[in-house]
Amino acid sequence: MFDHKEYIGSLPKRPGVYRMFGAGQELLYVGKARSLKDRVGTYFAAGNVNPKVQALVQQITAIEVTVTSSETEALLLEYNLIKAHKPRFNIVLRDDKSFPYIHLDVQHKFPRLVFYRGPRSAPGRYFGPFPNAGAVRDTLNQLQKLFRIRNCRDSFFANRSRPCLQHQIGRCSAPCVGLIGREVYAQDIAAAVKVLEGRSDEVNAELQARMEGAGSRLEFERAAQIRDQLAALKRIQAQQVVTAEGERDVDVFAIVGEAGEYAVSVMLVRGGRNLGTTSYFPRAVLAEPHEALVSFVMQYYASTEVPAQVLLGSRLEDGAALAEVLSARAARAVAVRQPVRGLGVRWVEMTRENAQQALRMRFAQRQGMQEMLADLADELDLPEPPARLECFDISHTGGEGTVASCVVFGPEGPLKKEYRRFNIAGVTPGDDYGALRQALERRYKHVREGEVPAPDVLLIDGGAGQISQVHEVLAGLGFGDLPLVGVAKGPDRRAGQERLFVYGATGPVVPEAHAPASRLIQRIRDEAHRFAITGHRRKRARRYNQSVLEVVPGLGPAKRRALLRHFGGLQGVMRAGVADLTQVSGIGAALARTLYDHLHPGS
Repeated sequence: MFDHKEYIGSLPKRPGVYRMFGAGQELLYVGKARSLKDRVGTYFAAGNVNPKVQALVQQITAIEVTVTSSETEALLLEYNLIKAHKPRFNIVLRDDKSFPYIHLDVQHKFPRLVFYRGPRSAPGRYFGPFPNAGAVRDTLNQLQKLFRIRNCRDSFFANRSRPCLQHQIGRCSAPCVGLIGREVYAQDIAAAVKVLEGRSDEVNAELQARMEGAGSRLEFERAAQIRDQLAALKRIQAQQVVTAEGERDVDVFAIVGEAGEYAVSVMLVRGGRNLGTTSYFPRAVLAEPHEALVSFVMQYYASTEVPAQVLLGSRLEDGAALAEVLSARAARAVAVRQPVRGLGVRWVEMTRENAQQALRMRFAQRQGMQEMLADLADELDLPEPPARLECFDISHTGGEGTVASCVVFGPEGPLKKEYRRFNIAGVTPGDDYGALRQALERRYKHVREGEVPAPDVLLIDGGAGQISQVHEVLAGLGFGDLPLVGVAKGPDRRAGQERLFVYGATGPVVPEAHAPASRLIQRIRDEAHRFAITGHRRKRARRYNQSVLEVVPGLGPAKRRALLRHFGGLQGVMRAGVADLTQVSGIGAALARTLYDHLHPGS
């Protein structure tokens, strides 16, 4: 039995890090302290009746401490230990998806702005980060309307012989066919970059000057085009509610809730423009709000660039230590503060409101899911509400490009990180049973090996035929007792008429149309269908977006460009005969015959 009194009495009143261990030397919790003796003693104080603290204390078999020379050193050590060991009582930031950026490839003569997510190692410039993909796409959409920047792939750009639809609808200036010069296009790119950098006022002045210059040269069409750009830019500026003159790049953090149920919202301000907020729900069973916020910020900036300023919604005792750590990580000064006046206070309040709203929605979603799971347990005659549901669906077009989806739901709703798709191969086109068997075999081999937890209920989009095939696969893998349910559409194929075919039951179960169980079944089935058809469409798009010319043996990029230029596009190449093809420079008789046979199989 761990004697905490004797141990605490021997601790120094120095800054450091403490590690609490359970049975089998399992690391339960890592914490930092300004005074190790005082902080560790609070866990064992008679007045500390927090049930979560008591749950931790009852499991402690040993405590180890490391004395540090400063709070900053303690903060860094705590972060490194949490990152390395992920103790189950600590806050762990689970969402490791990188933030999206806008990338500008400066090496191309006519560069484009594109959505980008990943390591920023490719040459060019990056703008961001943005809080989510929607913010990036909205920004790109605005910039394309304003400056008519191309958005096509380089291979598409290199093989154009006439303007595409983007030019026809006023979203591209068609540099691919020479409708705009390199110098003028570069001016539009430079203006777009300044907008991304928050220098819209400079762009206004430049556009005004260019409009007046075009008018003085009697280039009235060009002047009118610039006038429209200027008006559109001013409309966008008018829609930007929260802007900052002196502030440039700022991140704003706010935390609400209580231990175990925290919501943290992060607002990104870039170039003085509010780009929106993203909410997180960190697992922090024991930490007080300020401790949870510091730990969150440390983990947040492990893979994200630190801006010049970090604003916090609450005052932190170790704010100076946090600023020192972030400054060292960024290799420049980083200010960490709680604003008390001005625009910073408005940003903090807005971020806190978003965190509160996110937490309310999370609670409401959880309560709704609990009700639906309990009702589903009653409908299926389960001993208790299921904690994990999986649903499979198949998608293809006439048997081509078959994709199977697996979606997973838990007590808090969809677990999207656990979704999986399976590209089906080696089955007869259109054989949904065969595709389903292959997907189940691949999935449940991982379940059998302990790599993936088994669900409490497995749902299949289909009827009695599907579940009989599925049960045969599951039984062969040792999951014959897994509750298995086929979800079949009703006679009118409308939502609310679903029939549930439970394996082993004598007849279908038909929940009431608007009952909680019915809503849950519809939601899971629709999500499985959406996930499957999205994967199928992407697979099909990759196939059909690949030019048929790219797979012709002996036909390299230069010859493909020559063909497209000579015949005015792919349709002209398709209509050409062998003799016509040989008229193109570099296309001999043998290659012309190979190309013709490839384009006209069976002719």
